[in-house]
Amino acid sequence: MTEDLSGRICLVAGATRGAGRGIAVGLGERGATVYCTGRSVPGQTPAGRPETIQETAELVTAAGGVGLHHRCDHTDPDQVRALVARIREEHGRLDVLVNDIWGGDGLCDWGPAWEHDLAKGLRMLELGVTTHLITANLALPLLLESDAGLHVEITDGSGDYYRTSFFYDLAKADTRRIALALHRELSPLGHTAVAITPGFLRSEAMLAKFGVTEHTWRDFIAQDPHFAWSETPAYVGRGLAALAADPDRARFGGTVLNSGLLGRTYGVADRDGSQPDFPSRAVAVVLEDLLAAEPATLRTAEGLAAACGPMALPFVQMLSVDLLARLAAGDTVEAAVRAVVRL
Repeated sequence: MTEDLSGRICLVAGATRGAGRGIAVGLGERGATVYCTGRSVPGQTPAGRPETIQETAELVTAAGGVGLHHRCDHTDPDQVRALVARIREEHGRLDVLVNDIWGGDGLCDWGPAWEHDLAKGLRMLELGVTTHLITANLALPLLLESDAGLHVEITDGSGDYYRTSFFYDLAKADTRRIALALHRELSPLGHTAVAITPGFLRSEAMLAKFGVTEHTWRDFIAQDPHFAWSETPAYVGRGLAALAADPDRARFGGTVLNSGLLGRTYGVADRDGSQPDFPSRAVAVVLEDLLAAEPATLRTAEGLAAACGPMALPFVQMLSVDLLARLAAGDTVEAAVRAVVRL
């Protein structure tokens, strides 16, 4: 792959596994120097998983970049200050800052706000939002030393639909808003901020949850057909790296991009050569079912659900309130689906 990020200095905050590791390696494939941060090092893995930031840095180097690891708890401003000081001392600037810190999956209660464990909800916001604020506040002055810096917030989903849990929904909405606000502040200075979301991510944790590996993942499609639309962390990583190498990337400033859109825009592919696009596939199956139904039956949540087959039903159940509001306001079925089903 063309080393069009050679000499560029990148920080991927939260690079231990999942999208963060895929992004770090994607930047490495294009020749970048990548600082990989997180809390997991050999003998100290808070998430209880085997991946470490050392492994990620080694993968970056093996891909053609320069991988550097730095253990950092991004909830601690002093540790983030030390990280930024190291990058400043070693390179004098930062060209790409990726905020992918999370760690909140085990804290989510899938119920209404008043039933959610408060301590877990607040901890989720600390891990998924406060860490991003701390890192942005302390690292952006170094990004301003770049000739054209890029700040990326990694989020979940590009639409404004409710994500079925109050604290989780708030955490992911906040990261999208961070990207919008930062772009307004950075763009007059020649820099860009965006949010990026993967599709259905075949992360290490997801594979383990489903009892499959990257070699056997298709075995799970029989239990969840949507898994056929999934993608490896490499896909969002390659898309982000292509964006970072695009001198015209400011045209996307302040928006939320998904991995499928990045794949189509820049011609990058997943490890198997495919270009998965989970949101577009979801829109297609919902449209197919709802356009075949009698319009008069689509006035209630029950009517929407009854019109759907098994592939479309989960999306329509999750988004029925927003779909019904659009339809009641006079939108056509197609307009309502395209406006709402933005996963």
